[in-house]
Amino acid sequence: MTDSKYFTTTKKGEIFELKAELNSDKKDRKKEAVKKVIASMTVGKDVSALFPDVVNCMQTDNLELKKLVYLYLMNYAKSQPEMAIMAVNTFVRDCEDTNPLIRALAVRTMGCIRVEKIIDYLCEPLRKCLKDEDPYVRKTAAVCVAKLHDINSRLVEDQGFFDSLRDLLSDSNPMVVANAVAAISEILEGTPSAHQVLDLNSQTVNKLLTALNECTEWGQVFILDSIANYIPKDDREAQSICERVTPRLAHANAAVVLSAIKVVMKLMEMMEPASDYCTTLIKKLAPPLVTLLSAEPEIQYVALRNINLIVQKRSEILKHEMKVFFVKYNDPIYVKLEKLDIMIRLTNGANIAQVLAELKEYSTEVDVDFVRKAVRAIGRCAIKVEQAAERCVSTLLDLIQTKVNYVVQEAIVVIKDIFRKYPNKYESIISTLCENLDTLDEPEARASMIWIIGEYAERIDNADELLESFLEGFQDENCQVQLQLLTAIVKLFLKRPTDTQELVQQVLSLATQDSDNPDLRDRGYIYWRLLSTDPAAAKDVVLAEKPLISEETDLIEPTMLDELICHISSLASVYHKPPSTFVEGRTGAGLRRALPPRTASGETAEDDGEEVMDQQQMPVVQQPMVIPGADSLIGDLLDMDLGPSMVQQQPPPVAMPSAPQPQPASMGGMDLLGEGLDSLLGGGVGSAPGDTGAGLTGLGDIFGLTTAASYTAPQEVWLPAAKGKGLEVTGTFSRKSGQPCMELTFSNKALQPMGGFAIQFNKNSFGIQPANPLSVQTPLPPNQSASTALPLNTQGAVQKNGPITKLTGGHKEQHRCILLILHYSHLCSIR
Repeated sequence: MTDSKYFTTTKKGEIFELKAELNSDKKDRKKEAVKKVIASMTVGKDVSALFPDVVNCMQTDNLELKKLVYLYLMNYAKSQPEMAIMAVNTFVRDCEDTNPLIRALAVRTMGCIRVEKIIDYLCEPLRKCLKDEDPYVRKTAAVCVAKLHDINSRLVEDQGFFDSLRDLLSDSNPMVVANAVAAISEILEGTPSAHQVLDLNSQTVNKLLTALNECTEWGQVFILDSIANYIPKDDREAQSICERVTPRLAHANAAVVLSAIKVVMKLMEMMEPASDYCTTLIKKLAPPLVTLLSAEPEIQYVALRNINLIVQKRSEILKHEMKVFFVKYNDPIYVKLEKLDIMIRLTNGANIAQVLAELKEYSTEVDVDFVRKAVRAIGRCAIKVEQAAERCVSTLLDLIQTKVNYVVQEAIVVIKDIFRKYPNKYESIISTLCENLDTLDEPEARASMIWIIGEYAERIDNADELLESFLEGFQDENCQVQLQLLTAIVKLFLKRPTDTQELVQQVLSLATQDSDNPDLRDRGYIYWRLLSTDPAAAKDVVLAEKPLISEETDLIEPTMLDELICHISSLASVYHKPPSTFVEGRTGAGLRRALPPRTASGETAEDDGEEVMDQQQMPVVQQPMVIPGADSLIGDLLDMDLGPSMVQQQPPPVAMPSAPQPQPASMGGMDLLGEGLDSLLGGGVGSAPGDTGAGLTGLGDIFGLTTAASYTAPQEVWLPAAKGKGLEVTGTFSRKSGQPCMELTFSNKALQPMGGFAIQFNKNSFGIQPANPLSVQTPLPPNQSASTALPLNTQGAVQKNGPITKLTGGHKEQHRCILLILHYSHLCSIR
């Protein structure tokens, strides 16, 4: 009869009857009653009232009954901590039982009962079990140390359990070694300071490698991950470790294979790239990666995400394995898209023909997302392999002739990129593109087509008519299309000014007068003033030669790539994000890992006898910041500690003049800058002629005019880029027309545009708060800076303090009024 009978009881007096059965003298009835209790607990019924009766059943030699009682205790001990102490004596007694299974069961259960009052009773039995004669008990006790550390880390350190764990690394049983390594890894993730006690050395690594061959597969994973965090003294030791790890590449378990690849990839950094041994390792890494692609789709996807990283780091590993990544008809879409991405990374002049043939075949598939990606991949091939660009363009034209709407639109988008890469080479196909103008309904495709018309307006006879057709529904267009249309018409006007004057005036009026989009308005004003004041300068700006686009635009930033290589076979390698962006609540999650430094043969990685730093101590070294996803930036910055300013100083920002509004109706020949000179020199638009102090501050010294002089300290770095995820903020305080101001300069030192800036003040002794909202250029492109002056007032909440008896130097006290500066990053395309 099955155990399902324990789940079917519906008696009203169930608890009362169970209590009676638990106190029965018959062992069989008692065991049946405990099974019923566990069944009720499993389906969610509250059976905590039976706690003392179940605890009484612990006094038994029956292993099955003892396991059931221990399971009950683990579930209810937290809600009944006072009564859980009743079981302590039995636990201590069971830890000295003659049966090793009972000893291990007792110490495991005590580790799982997360009750502070029981912890003190656990230490002595745990210490005995760590030195038990049976390896099963020792390996269970090793894991229990990690559980105890999670509850009370100070107790584990004071009781000397770190030393006991380190001794277990030399155990004769490989499973004990593996569990000790797993426990140490868990402790180090939660408490990085434990590195001083649990660091690895060459002798310990040698013992781990010896135990590697006899461990279970998951024990091997723990050992390999631990070895990956060790930095060898020199390349000879690195080669020795690789020699003993490479047999794991042939393991049947994918996790073992990926962990072994991680170790080899990290140690290869210490070797000379041109050495014979490094070449041999590269050849050995290809077969296991190819084998992983014959597994189930889920494992394939994990392998492909890891391969994507490996190929970006060392493309030569899989350069001869292109056919493995060709898509199969029954592959899930997530596998297809990942294979397609890797195919492009491996494309070169030798295999471009077969890659193009495959991509053209994919473009006839039924899955729309996959077809779009395939068409875009053809464009990437053209940009990457110059000698095949003509063949790629021909393939794209063939696809346009199919008249499939989404294929045509993707083809036009990538052809625009090809024009950027190879200017004045393939413009003969523009007429074919213009034939499909009416079918374009996606913003990116429309914007791309408009860019092509504007860029090559001198070659298209009816360019004005084509752009005018887009202008008819200007207000309904996507922002991306509006911006592109504005630029294209200005380009057309500069190339053919006689017959397009009305068209440019119309688009400038629409952009500046009828649009609510600040980006569009600002660009319209810039173009308008350029055209009205200096058409030659406008021509130099708008028609300037554009830089060629890069071959690979989606590569992971090198510093982040190195960190992700250190996390191969983990979730970080699947997400392509460092663990700190998605792991919360663990102090070790924020640590950066880096690849080991390269050393010459015989040269040690130590400095004058100092111990080699463990990989997880590497974050102490100053490194370029890696920008994580936009969704994680705000959360990180909310927890950011804005400490004292750095010593580095920067010159004060140049105040940008506020430009007057242009008047579209009087465009012909009028100076749209209005009182341009006075505005540029700091005067207001409506300055009176006699108001020399305010209107001509820039010329005051020249004409001997007296101006109120006030000292403004140089800007200091308030938020370094390393703490601000790539955003650097410098600032100072000044006084303008009697009003205090905070002058800020925002510098984007990341790889992505930033925007959405905001500032908030702490409650302070002076009641200082912003008088106006913060206004900063948005978005802020990479490697660009934006300056602003934020007016302040003293009408905010005042924090009452005692009298100030000591004055601190500099502006450190001023900096503390800043609570946070938020920004988010987003991707955008510059057309």
